Amino acid sequence: MKNRFANLKKVPQQPAARLLAMANLKLDAELQSPASAPVDVVLAELDAKAAFPDTLKLLSVALPPREAVWWACLAGRDLLAANPKLKPPRTLEAAEAWVFRPTEENRAAVQKSVDTAENDDDCVWCAMAAIYSAGNLGVGHMSEYPVAPEALPAMVIKMVILSLSVHAADFEDHCRLVVDRALDIARGGSGQITPQAQLQEGV
Repeated sequence: MKNRFANLKKVPQQPAARLLAMANLKLDAELQSPASAPVDVVLAELDAKAAFPDTLKLLSVALPPREAVWWACLAGRDLLAANPKLKPPRTLEAAEAWVFRPTEENRAAVQKSVDTAENDDDCVWCAMAAIYSAGNLGVGHMSEYPVAPEALPAMVIKMVILSLSVHAADFEDHCRLVVDRALDIARGGSGQITPQAQLQEGV
């Protein structure tokens, strides 16, 4: 089996502890890895400890903002797949459009989608992640106000957890899938992998 956590080229070459501290996040698991350990080493230890919530935390801060938003968008697509009657909400479509073309114009469209979102639109979280991607509360005058560093990771994690909530029947497999999506994105991939692809690749 190949190293599941190797070649994460989009992840900053900084200690995992530093990335977490910059986002005001802490892991619950007690690590044996030193404080200087890079992300891949800490991810491997968390995996060995089955510390899934901590894995989500670390991935949410290790991925660059644009990639983290895309990870959240893939989770949003899980909600639609679980309920074929649902149509893609504007929040999800706007967030995806921003990922493909991360301009301020598209970010403004994301903000508008949030302002007009339905109360039951769970994909608002991936849209909020896109809004917070620049480190402020939005476009226009909202850009003058910085956002808390933990805000973007929190939105991403909320979206991933919602994805898990619609996969109770295959919860453990889906936990692995959402992590492998993030790892694929971190390697420069699209994150659009399937359980069958996981088996074929031996990840």
